[in-house]
Amino acid sequence: MWRTLAKFVLLLLALVLLAQSWFLGHVVWWKYFDPSSTAFMRAGLERIQERDPEAGLRHRWVEYERISIHLKRAVIAAEDSRFLEHEGFDWDAIEKAVEKNMRKGRFAAGGSTISQQLAKNLFLSPSKNPVRKLQEAIITVMIERIWDKRRILEVYLNVIEWGDGIYGAEAAARRYFGGGANRLGADQAALLAAMIPNPRYYEKNRNSRALLKRKAIIAARMRLVSVPR
Repeated sequence: MWRTLAKFVLLLLALVLLAQSWFLGHVVWWKYFDPSSTAFMRAGLERIQERDPEAGLRHRWVEYERISIHLKRAVIAAEDSRFLEHEGFDWDAIEKAVEKNMRKGRFAAGGSTISQQLAKNLFLSPSKNPVRKLQEAIITVMIERIWDKRRILEVYLNVIEWGDGIYGAEAAARRYFGGGANRLGADQAALLAAMIPNPRYYEKNRNSRALLKRKAIIAARMRLVSVPR
């Protein structure tokens, strides 16, 4: 029985190592080459094709230099103000999120950094189970060790969801403002950054009081933010 158990444990460890090698290989590859799709994009495509089998995603990759400095500042101000300082995890934000969740008795805040969000978007699902969170943490470490902050922000801005079937800054800029991501002004960038927590809802409710309040807060913080060069 013990020999069978030992074989099972070794097999399980081998599968775990194989999975981590697969993640690591993709992280290394995407340091130099742009991802054509992500786990969240594939899930989004499946969702919209349930309604319309001919539907497709709106997504167009743009280089870092062709994304407005205002959007870079707005997204960092909104999602991860210590982005340039931490190594993947903002422990102060995580502690505050845990305290808030305990007070409310439910999951009300996450405290995830841009790097953590990117790890989830690239490879995983939106679920909050402990195994998924552990895998997210492992991938986050890989990304932070292999990519620089500029690459992390470039990929993040090109793959996150900004509406139903809308992914990346270029598609979002064209959907909401009729121009490219390089032409976004400060006010437009603040609105896009404010939409990130719930993009499909805010796509249909752009005059939401909560959205406009969040936009104003982000706009006030933007001038205090530094971005990767």
